[in-house]
Amino acid sequence: MAEHRHGAGGAHHHDHADHGRAGGPDHHGHSHTHSHGIEGKGDWQVAAAVATNLVLTVAQIVGGIIAGSVALIADAMHNLSDALALIIAFAARRIARRPAHPGMSFGYARAEVVAALVNYTTLIVICLWLGYAAVERMVDPPPVEGSVVVILAGVALIVNSVTALLTFRLARESVNIRAAFLHNLSDAGTSLAVIVSGLLVMWFDWRLADPLITLLISVWILWHCFREVGPVIRILMLAAPEDVADGDLRAAILAEDGIVDVHHLHLWQIDERRNSLEAHLVLADGAEAADVTRRLKARLADRFGLSHTTFEVERAGAGCAGRAC
Repeated sequence: MAEHRHGAGGAHHHDHADHGRAGGPDHHGHSHTHSHGIEGKGDWQVAAAVATNLVLTVAQIVGGIIAGSVALIADAMHNLSDALALIIAFAARRIARRPAHPGMSFGYARAEVVAALVNYTTLIVICLWLGYAAVERMVDPPPVEGSVVVILAGVALIVNSVTALLTFRLARESVNIRAAFLHNLSDAGTSLAVIVSGLLVMWFDWRLADPLITLLISVWILWHCFREVGPVIRILMLAAPEDVADGDLRAAILAEDGIVDVHHLHLWQIDERRNSLEAHLVLADGAEAADVTRRLKARLADRFGLSHTTFEVERAGAGCAGRAC
């Protein structure tokens, strides 16, 4: 039989041994469904979004120099950060498709999770900076630039909206692209703030409009960031999936005929799409290990969607069941 020993960090080693006594203390039942590869569909949307943001960055820098607007150049730097966020997301998607090997037995799918954490952290810093700048402007609202700035902000809004649309569908499927999508959404919101505040100043001379709208947008994006970064951190910390309750999982295992106890139960998320479970099962006398583990794997796959499971089988009084470990 092929024994598979998994550590919570994700590596597993294959040691081939004779079956020996079924149900002995080292008997393992292991179910694999490895979908390590991430499909390449949608790469062109990400690449197009990167190119669009780079073109917009250049246009805003030129326009800022012509209009003498530091605000436009600052917004260009924000667009550049969006392009970098998309480049990170694109690179992570490419890395995530690399095949698994003995040194990375679960593959590289977590590259997307790491990229998401980097992008969310960057976006949180940008939003905090924008919020601070907005509060400063409330104390002494500066004059808002003229029609050239409003026109360029309108162009930026269109470009950022198109970029967000290019990544919207992918954002629903990938935590990595979702972080980059929020980058573009925040920039689109900033451009909208420039347009609205510019018009309000031009029509009503209300200079507080710009910092107020910027502050509201920053708070809104921060709320999304903190909501989305939690699941990312949970995956990196090997946390159990939130939709699988520990009590329900243990009850389902103990409900299987032939199992009298379960311990050393570890459930964690390998990446955004896959969960892994390992546990020590104590079998009743006379229970056939192969049959019990086969039925249990089918039960857990059907009820909890767990197809990557590893079980070490023990008998009462033997293995961990007979000593503290």
